[in-house]
Amino acid sequence: MNTEILGVILIFLLSVGLAWPLGKYMVKVFGGQKTWTDFLSPLERLIFKLSGIDPDQPMDWKQNLKALLGINVFFFLFAFLALVFQGAHPFWNPVNIGNWEPTLAFNTAVSFTTNTNLQHYSGETGASYFTQLLVFCWLQFVSAGTGIAACALLFQGLKNRRGTNLGNFYNLMVKSCTRVLLPLAVVLAVILMINGTTSNFEGLSQVTTLEGQTVQVAGGPTAPMVAIKQLGTNGGGYFGPNSTHPFENPNYLTNIAENVAIILIPMALVFAFGFFMDRKKLAMMFFGIMSLLFVGFATISISEELKGNPAFTEMGIANGQSNMEGKEVRFGAAASSLWGVSTTATSNGSVNSMHDSHTPLSGGIFMLDMFINAVYGGVGVGFINFFLFVIVAVFIAGQMIGRTPGLFGKKIEAKEVKIAALVVILHPFLILVGTAMASYGLVQDPSLGWLNNPSFHGFSEMLYENTSASANNGSGFEGLGDNTPFWNVLTGIIMLLARYIPIIGPLAIVGSLSAKNPVPVTAGSLQLESPAFGAVLISVIVIVAALAFFPAMVLGPLAEYYTF
Repeated sequence: MNTEILGVILIFLLSVGLAWPLGKYMVKVFGGQKTWTDFLSPLERLIFKLSGIDPDQPMDWKQNLKALLGINVFFFLFAFLALVFQGAHPFWNPVNIGNWEPTLAFNTAVSFTTNTNLQHYSGETGASYFTQLLVFCWLQFVSAGTGIAACALLFQGLKNRRGTNLGNFYNLMVKSCTRVLLPLAVVLAVILMINGTTSNFEGLSQVTTLEGQTVQVAGGPTAPMVAIKQLGTNGGGYFGPNSTHPFENPNYLTNIAENVAIILIPMALVFAFGFFMDRKKLAMMFFGIMSLLFVGFATISISEELKGNPAFTEMGIANGQSNMEGKEVRFGAAASSLWGVSTTATSNGSVNSMHDSHTPLSGGIFMLDMFINAVYGGVGVGFINFFLFVIVAVFIAGQMIGRTPGLFGKKIEAKEVKIAALVVILHPFLILVGTAMASYGLVQDPSLGWLNNPSFHGFSEMLYENTSASANNGSGFEGLGDNTPFWNVLTGIIMLLARYIPIIGPLAIVGSLSAKNPVPVTAGSLQLESPAFGAVLISVIVIVAALAFFPAMVLGPLAEYYTF
């Protein structure tokens, strides 16, 4: 048990240690400074030349938003058509996997375009090599690049003293892919391949088991997809079982590498904010708040899983045994819990254990992570979501001390506060309305058969699915039968709204702030680095999540916990 905890501590400290220099490097990339990856400049110039884009053209927030939304529409259409007609072409499809049903194709195209990677299909049986690499793997690069670029636009808008230029989205997105994601993905893919993660195009292989039976085993180009799925907080697994599968995550070393990859870039972007704005102390306070929540959630989840399930004790299993149901022996309960908190804190969504099998409080912690949706968060958009809480906290703190709220020398007025409040409210609205619709539909027609578990846990399964979609996470309580037209359409719509409105709102806010005249900082100005503001900020985050979701938590994980 002590060894398991040491492994958890190692993963966290290693992530923080690597995130600090990565944050510095990313600021250089955003600012167009010289870096060791300048050898990729010819490739970037070729991309811009072929696409007819001027990467140096200044763009305001509306122009950047138009570019972001426009190129993402193209991504979606390409993915949808590729899935619907997957079986109509012979490319990289050695086992002749056929076309996809339209609602599943819609859901999956939306899912990978929005960096959610909610999977209502099993990868090795539903997707060809062409689809896995040139649709899913490619989308995991560009969707992550979209989030990082949007975050860089936010940084520039906050730094501007006066003006409307936020940078160039196309330039930032391409460089995020080529200079941040690609080098890291190559390193991680090599680590995975050395340790046994598959990387081939052999189709089904015939294998003789220890029992002497002959079975067909699917392999494929797994390592490249696993690398970007973790680094880009995508989470889309090559295989249906995701990173519980030994071909995706062979041993404890690969588990460490993949878990570090999940939280590395989200952490680095918090530090990048401090370097970019020259506000390192404030960035450390933001990082401290996120880490306090992260460590607290991980502690609760690990504690619950190491205590085990009381129902096992009643069956004669010794008290104190870890809850190993739905977990891999090669990882253990503690590493599985840390992964669960990491993947839900960062909107990653990959799993190395079945979340549906975790104890009620542990599963509830995973949902609470996604309710907040700003504890490190997804690449780029995690910090953007956190920024919305900062706006609300600045407004509340300003009212408490009787002064006009201000942020980095710019007044926060009614327009900015209204946008921030509406976007913050959107997240619980989508989750609770979606869960209500699913619950009502099941009550009206129990024969739908979505749930494999009754009562409180069944409610948790529906709540988790909608939460995962709205948080652009992609993990699931897999007791839910989600590959139906209802769930495909519902979660597809939720993913679209939850991805782009939280990007549109903050860009509109920084566009407004960027154009304002700066206000001189005085002794009476709100000190963002102060412990008092930190207390207000963390209170806003916790209270918003508690007020919005506590009733739903009572009906699901908490009710299940108290019925043990």
